[in-house]
Amino acid sequence: MSQRPYTVLLLVPTGIGAAIGGYAGDALPVARAVAQVADCLITHPNVLNGAQLYWPLSNALYVEGYGLDQFAAGCWDLQPVRQNQVGMVLDQGIEPELRVRQLQAADAVRATLGLHLTDYVVTDAPLGVELRTARSGATWGTIQRPDSLLRAVEKVITQCKAEAVAVVVRFPDDTDSDLLQHYRQGQGVDPLAGAEAVISHLVVRTFHIPCAHAPALLPLPLEPHLSPRSAAEELGYTFLPCVLVGLSRTPQFVVRSEPQSGVAPRSHLITAEDVDAVIVPETACGGSALLSLSQSQSTIIAVGDNRTRMQVSPEMLGIRAVRVNSYLEALGVLVADRAGISLDALTASISTLRQQL
Repeated sequence: MSQRPYTVLLLVPTGIGAAIGGYAGDALPVARAVAQVADCLITHPNVLNGAQLYWPLSNALYVEGYGLDQFAAGCWDLQPVRQNQVGMVLDQGIEPELRVRQLQAADAVRATLGLHLTDYVVTDAPLGVELRTARSGATWGTIQRPDSLLRAVEKVITQCKAEAVAVVVRFPDDTDSDLLQHYRQGQGVDPLAGAEAVISHLVVRTFHIPCAHAPALLPLPLEPHLSPRSAAEELGYTFLPCVLVGLSRTPQFVVRSEPQSGVAPRSHLITAEDVDAVIVPETACGGSALLSLSQSQSTIIAVGDNRTRMQVSPEMLGIRAVRVNSYLEALGVLVADRAGISLDALTASISTLRQQL
């Protein structure tokens, strides 16, 4: 009898300055490597999004953060799909020329990649995003007109028959801020990430539909000494292509507490109980998904050299974790875990068995 698929959850929380995964798709090489070990890789948009850069991973599931939390808690399951119809919601606050740039990107993925996009909807008011920074250095944000956003999303779902939603919101151009300059040098926190998470969480929580966000910004002044980790966001006028690619194959959410029609048999769904291993930065262990899965049989792997602005170790929360220095070591742990090999057996010394009294 064949073994069930080996499933890995790769977490890099957004907006906390992760040394790997805190920039423009710079955790994508990690995801590609993990996908070679796992039968199924589950991760979130900021791991796979690289603005106009992306990589097709046939065994990876692109799952928004709030939906990921609900999945890990056992409240929602994931139903893989072949292709979603992706709808777009554009902020009324986007200037006409910048709006055209977003629509040209959407037409490009239709013509070049063959994605299924619906008609788009423009919000009935500017959404008014404001950016914030916490004392820890983590970023977050607010949206002045969430009601306008939700009306537009409801319209693209009901009238355009969208099965996943890409939201494009006009973000402030703060080209002179120290936070942005540090980020461009690969030393700071993504100034947009926290606010982006607020937007997608609101949509997913309200409609139980996959969603991801692409900010609309004016091109930045040329920076000759740009960090390679930040460079993907400087290639053009829009971050939209990777979001549309991700949403085109994102799994649908199946809410356990709601009656469902047209849902695959439970044996075809991916559940929290299927997660064999979770990889997370060792100082960012306070997230909802990890806390939920730490109560399961999943192997938790904490990566030391992926430093963040957080200081929440697994030990602080009583989480049993395998500590490793790097993602290269984490890959070795996955290989052993998948093979059912005790990690102790791979060290130079192994203790003798003791009688339990």
